[in-house]
Amino acid sequence: MSTTPQKHAPNGIERRANPRLRELVDEMLASIRAAHHVDLWTDDERTRYQSDMSRIMQSVREHAIDHKNGLKS
Repeated sequence: MSTTPQKHAPNGIERRANPRLRELVDEMLASIRAAHHVDLWTDDERTRYQSDMSRIMQSVREHAIDHKNGLKS
């Protein structure tokens, strides 16, 4: 007999015993594992997206500073 306490969902149902939930979790895990081994972008795309993200974040920082300075006035 196991001494490990069973984990129950808030409604008291044992989570691993719910076949629909187990199927959903298994599907999600399979998708994550499949995506882990796939390179989604070429090197050129990755470089372009990183550049775009840097530009966007610079703009966000500038707007945040402008907003902060506008509140102090």
